[in-house]
Amino acid sequence: MAPQLRTLETGEWDTWYRTLERAFGGPPTPPEARELWQSLTEHDRSLGAWEGAGDECVGTAGAFSLRLSVPGSAVVDTAGVTMVSVAATHRRRGLLTTMMRRQLDDIRGRGEPLAALVASEPGIYGRFGYGMATQQLSATVDTARVRLEVPAGTGADAVRLRYADPVSALPACEAVYAEAVAERPGMPARRPGWDRVAVLAPQGGRDGGSPLLCVVAERDGVTVGYARFHNTPQWDVSGARGTIVLRDLEARDPGAYASLWRFLFEIDLTSTLVAQNRPVDDAWQHLVSDVRRCARQLRDGLFVRLVDVGTALESRTYRTEVDVVLEVEDPFCPWNEGRWRLSGDHRGASCTRTAAPADVALPVGALASAYLGGVPLTALARAGRAGELGRGTLARASLAFGNETAPWLPHSF
Repeated sequence: MAPQLRTLETGEWDTWYRTLERAFGGPPTPPEARELWQSLTEHDRSLGAWEGAGDECVGTAGAFSLRLSVPGSAVVDTAGVTMVSVAATHRRRGLLTTMMRRQLDDIRGRGEPLAALVASEPGIYGRFGYGMATQQLSATVDTARVRLEVPAGTGADAVRLRYADPVSALPACEAVYAEAVAERPGMPARRPGWDRVAVLAPQGGRDGGSPLLCVVAERDGVTVGYARFHNTPQWDVSGARGTIVLRDLEARDPGAYASLWRFLFEIDLTSTLVAQNRPVDDAWQHLVSDVRRCARQLRDGLFVRLVDVGTALESRTYRTEVDVVLEVEDPFCPWNEGRWRLSGDHRGASCTRTAAPADVALPVGALASAYLGGVPLTALARAGRAGELGRGTLARASLAFGNETAPWLPHSF
């Protein structure tokens, strides 16, 4: 008998979550993080696959009710797909496909035009219409040999830095974060309770590092930026060579931004700065004396799924004027299939069904990759994932879909 798929009932969360932990391996989730994820879990959006007498959980899939920033500064209702797992004993039985089918139908029924997730394995979700829409930059900087040079006129020297308790400083830091959401697509507008994600102890421990440290930047008594990080001391025969691991950093202006990065570069008894998740266009890259010694790497970030193509494309604005007919292929969500006429500019857009000849043809996953402005349609075309049917239309549409800042997801969910 196939496992029974149903939403989570009261009292089942521990069993459901243990199934997830077992699938991912490693040590149990720390109590503080476990309590937070339990409090954030939306039971009516959490699916469990149950077997036997109904008490053995063999599959999990959840969703958070998020609001995601898109080009044009709007935030759009988004299903944050999360906690997806299938027990190793039940692989290759179609269980994941069944959960994805049920979940996308539910998301559509709730009127959410977008779904988004962070993939444990990038190859899994393309067949369900998800496309990689953001990337994240990591760097390991040799601060003993790389200087950070602050240009004159930024006002960095007028910024006061001070240590603050990470939890007590959350309201002031969250106000800075909220301003950043409107400026960069891909960032969740954090609902109540989600601010605690930023101050959780890292999964797997701190590897000998300090508890989370927080420095706030102030100008005239107003918080204009913050950095949260761990300091891992290390010594050898030549002396101190500690490592700073940056968790997150936001600032309201170039002066606050530069002052925080300069501080991180110059902390005593350290010679390495590790930044694990930063936007690909992060400005510190233009302030360092030797970018080669920053050991930069890129990896996938947020995967996006257009659940309602028309509403999703109308929910963002476009960098230049666009008038294009898109032929969308979407076998997993067939209500999206067909031709859509997208017309708009920086003020707004409309996207409606049409019988007009198509200008660009592409699968919904490719359209999702381009949606936040981080992946050019022209690049997708060169990869064979988008086809131009009307001369010149693809390049014009690609320009319109672009965005001034690179999209970025600052934390998982």
